[in-house]
Amino acid sequence: MTNILLILFFVLILLFLFYSKRNRGLAQKTTITPTYVPFLKEQEFNPDISTDNWDLHKLRLGIFKRSQYKGLTFFVSSENKIYYLSEEGDKVYC
Repeated sequence: MTNILLILFFVLILLFLFYSKRNRGLAQKTTITPTYVPFLKEQEFNPDISTDNWDLHKLRLGIFKRSQYKGLTFFVSSENKIYYLSEEGDKVYC
């Protein structure tokens, strides 16, 4: 009788270990989606965030009439000319 209980006990332990390893492997295979999409949307609707994306910069100039590109803020004048302000405060047209 004790032999049967011992065998049953070991079989249950082996089954438990087998299924716990299998479930752990499934948990490791989950993928995390990247979070860059909301960040791009935030940049699209805020012209004060600096960007390196030229297309996004041109889009923001069209919408907001100003955009920060590579740390420098560009503006669109009433004549639709693009300019930025120099350190002295002078308008430098592009």
